[in-house]
Amino acid sequence: MSLRTRMLLAFGVAVMIPLAVLAFGLRQEMIKRISEEYQIRVDTVVEVIRENLQRESVGISDRLASLKTALVNDNRFRLAAVAGVESERLYLLDYAGSAMRLTGLSMLQIQDDEGRIISSGHFRNEHGRLEPAMRKVLADVHGGVALLTTVTPEREFLSLVRGESFRIGDRTFTLVGGIRVDETFLARLSRDRAIVVSLRYPGGGLSTTHETGNADAVVGALQVPLIRTGTESSLEVVDARLEVTQPLTPLRVLQRGVDSWFLMTALGTAAAALLLALWLSSRISGPLAALAAKTAVLDLDRLDVRFDGGTDEVGSLSRLLNDLVSRLRTSTARVREAERRATVGDLARQINHDIKNGLIPLRNVMRHLEQVERDQPTALPPVFAERRQTVDSSIAYLETLVTSYQRLSVSTDRREFNLKALIQDVIRAQGHDQVEFSMNLNANLPPVLGDPIAFRRILENLITNAVESLQSKPGRVSVSTEVVDRNDEPPAIRITVADTGRGMPKEETDRIFNDFYTTKEGGTGLGLSIVRRLVMDLHGAIAVESQPGKGTRMIVDIPTVSQERR
Repeated sequence: MSLRTRMLLAFGVAVMIPLAVLAFGLRQEMIKRISEEYQIRVDTVVEVIRENLQRESVGISDRLASLKTALVNDNRFRLAAVAGVESERLYLLDYAGSAMRLTGLSMLQIQDDEGRIISSGHFRNEHGRLEPAMRKVLADVHGGVALLTTVTPEREFLSLVRGESFRIGDRTFTLVGGIRVDETFLARLSRDRAIVVSLRYPGGGLSTTHETGNADAVVGALQVPLIRTGTESSLEVVDARLEVTQPLTPLRVLQRGVDSWFLMTALGTAAAALLLALWLSSRISGPLAALAAKTAVLDLDRLDVRFDGGTDEVGSLSRLLNDLVSRLRTSTARVREAERRATVGDLARQINHDIKNGLIPLRNVMRHLEQVERDQPTALPPVFAERRQTVDSSIAYLETLVTSYQRLSVSTDRREFNLKALIQDVIRAQGHDQVEFSMNLNANLPPVLGDPIAFRRILENLITNAVESLQSKPGRVSVSTEVVDRNDEPPAIRITVADTGRGMPKEETDRIFNDFYTTKEGGTGLGLSIVRRLVMDLHGAIAVESQPGKGTRMIVDIPTVSQERR
């Protein structure tokens, strides 16, 4: 068998079989993944509908609660419903209708302690009808979500209902109110036009589409109790089924499209493989194999390979590779030198930035002392005594930085400390005539576990940036703290530094935490990147909210001691 024939067979096997396996595997994986995604989507919509039903039910309860408060304080209702004053009977009959329109409900009944309807907003002829079991049925509904068949003069409709009981004197009354459940309501529950939501119950049903059921679909369901009112005084509770359906029609269309593309790709690949095999079989030779073997061992740590020259194309390639290896040797040395210089430069910028932050409070104190010496020389000693803590604190901060950079790492002296006192100390160290500083600090902050120097660097960087954003104009910088609860997580302390400065567009806020990104002339671009790193070292999180011309809010969430020790 010739080399050309062997290459044709090899290309056919190596290309067509893996391509067919790949096509089949990708198709099956695509169907599986998309079907799973559809199922997840349906399950998510079911949970969304469950939450929306609960929220709608709570909204109904809130409206009934406000009506309950109004009824307890309504003397005319008391006279009509409790005292039985005949002159107020019309007011009682019309009360539910007026209240229903004011609260946006679709149905409203007021029942006395015997279950007799004394006022109905949706069907006045219900007055006097007994439904003694309604209060207990609504009270027994799990989660407070229930449907009710509601009769009006025109027709019967479904409503999502809640019940609220209240007492006036020795009488107990019950408010039964709800909102209409129709196709629009179901569509609003799902919030997704591609999802079909249907309500199935004995004797009827609703759906967001008029199409018949599709067997080729992903379905999720939710059971909701349905209270059916009959002509007699009895109530019947049945199960209504909320079905969420995701049609698989888009998936089938996608499958057909993918099958067509794979078929065309397979035919094109087969033709290309045959042509390539014919061409390569006429070009392959021993020198090319040797050249490939030598090329395979090339690496940035292995640049001592020499390629033999020649007069043909392989020889030209060998000379080219020799030249390339020579240039790689030179470039590798340059890259390593550039990396060394870049590392030294980065470290120098960070040292410069940290030292400048430590010198700012000292400069502010010296300017303050110079001003006092000039304007009130006699007050210099007490002022110096007052600002001495700031001087000592800044000197201690610089000494700690020196120790930290000697170790080429940030200090990790983790201990409990008073965050409120640290913030007050940093604010006192600020000295800007045109800047108004304000603090709104929670008096009951839990202890913080961490490095006080790291917290000080975070605060000083954020406050310095806030002051600089004012651009030497009058403005305000505020620092506030609060304890925030987080879902399924222990609480955290939130520190917010806000200013009334220039603000930033979204393009800028997306990049402010990047190393060496700065918009200030002479800036290092390390301030906020250092802050972000320090916050992450404390297992915290930092975020920014800003609008051009309206200021900026930097929000830092730090875990409490209880979270750190879990």
